[in-house]
Amino acid sequence: MKTRLVMKTRFIKNILPVAAAAFLLAGCTDNFESTNTNPNKITVNSNKLSASALFEPILYGGTNYLTYISYYWNDELIQHTAGTAYTTTTQHRYSIGDSNWASLWNNLARYGSDIHEMNRLATAQGDEAIEAVARTLYVLYMQNITDMFGDIPYSEAYQASEGNMKPVFDSQEKVYAQMCACLEHANKIYAQSPYVNSSYPALDAMYGFDMAKWRKFNNSLYLRLLGRLTNRTATIVDSTANLNVAQKMQQIIDNPSTYPVFESNDDNATVHYSAVAPYYSEFDPQKFSDQDFPIYRLTQQMIKMMVVKDPNNETIDAYVDPRLPIIGTKREKYTYWKGTVAGGLAENQSNDDKGASLLNLQTLRRDNSDEFLMGYDEMLFILAEAAQRGMITGGEEKARQYYEAAVKANIEKWSAFAKSSVTTGSVPAEYDVTDDQINEFLQSELASWDSNTDHLKLIIDQKYIATFWVGMESWNDYRRTGYPELTIGAGTDPNDYILPTRMGYPNTTVATNAEHVAEALKRMGGENNMKLPVWWSKQAAQGK
Repeated sequence: MKTRLVMKTRFIKNILPVAAAAFLLAGCTDNFESTNTNPNKITVNSNKLSASALFEPILYGGTNYLTYISYYWNDELIQHTAGTAYTTTTQHRYSIGDSNWASLWNNLARYGSDIHEMNRLATAQGDEAIEAVARTLYVLYMQNITDMFGDIPYSEAYQASEGNMKPVFDSQEKVYAQMCACLEHANKIYAQSPYVNSSYPALDAMYGFDMAKWRKFNNSLYLRLLGRLTNRTATIVDSTANLNVAQKMQQIIDNPSTYPVFESNDDNATVHYSAVAPYYSEFDPQKFSDQDFPIYRLTQQMIKMMVVKDPNNETIDAYVDPRLPIIGTKREKYTYWKGTVAGGLAENQSNDDKGASLLNLQTLRRDNSDEFLMGYDEMLFILAEAAQRGMITGGEEKARQYYEAAVKANIEKWSAFAKSSVTTGSVPAEYDVTDDQINEFLQSELASWDSNTDHLKLIIDQKYIATFWVGMESWNDYRRTGYPELTIGAGTDPNDYILPTRMGYPNTTVATNAEHVAEALKRMGGENNMKLPVWWSKQAAQGK
């Protein structure tokens, strides 16, 4: 596997600060002047650097990184795939240690740092459009950090330039309240239709700096945060109005003019890469060769959830989820879909892998591939679950409507994604999924509301498939709900056969900020390992 940098060096040269993230969010831009090669010697503190100069590399490079960790971490932990072709890719067996923790911590913190600095500059320069976008993106990355590690610095994050090299770790409950407040503030800025410099739209291959689109993303991300707290619904997330999680979610749904959210796939937070230097998507074929990409095989879990087998013969597929031929391909000489064992014993690997289906090179490994931050489908799944749980009004019938609309939106998204991968010749029939095929899927035993009596499980199971390639969302949902029901492999002994509940704080952070790390671990109730549950998880909420 090729070494992964923060983002492609061809893209970050002379643009981003070098982040000293070992202090965890202590402040990663204090050394910008010494590392910036701008010939005019513009410094951060001079405020002469335009805040917008940071936007483009953050959007493209940051999205690349989130897509990468989805492929390398989320998909392996949650059994979308298993990297069984190389002995060094053992994350599906939970052989994960400090170097992995440090890489995730530092890379995510770097993006948080750059966004924090973009926001500081925008505020100093009175650029409200950049400020609002910075706040939305800041929450996106801080959400990823806290969901991955638990308690983190937030109120004292990135204060090294002010002399604070040992920031306090806030409880995850407080982090979530502060993130909600940040999105609330951003929504108010968007509502004012701030002035957008005429040069900005060309920088933004997601929304062209359309403030209305960014506002919908901001508030849909707000729903993602609230949806994460289904085990902590009494938590006050809006202190100004004293609203808890469920009340705030209902307020957003009831007030679309105040809190506009995604209304269709046209609103999706999708970054489009042109493949014209330096705008390359994460899975550029020059970076991921024919040998690199297929090391990851689809798992038995994915095949089980996407294929109905003949009850008398596993080699006969009675029905197949229309998304499967888009994200995967059958192995040569195999007429049926087969998955490998995730977390299996190394000595059984060659047998487990025999005939295992692969990722689809044509659709997924492209230099101009779209990359997903959040979509209309995910938001609908969040609302379906909330209605099913009684957090918002509508009950089962509304939950069903949200659920079926979510499945439809996701299939349509993947169909469009697949069709865009075909540059010559006709589009394969399996890429052009019709409404009739979507309706057939919704009536199949895989997805039918009527055929599946456990509707909460059905919603999360289908969301698990829908959030393939979307950050760490499937792992987050599993820790939050326990769905889908996974079989933990016999080779996962490095973490005592427990699917990681978090990533550990890196040793460097523990050493340099020992007092506050110790406070965080005591509050979280355990040791610095991958068996300590985060606050919003089902395990923590149930006290197990």
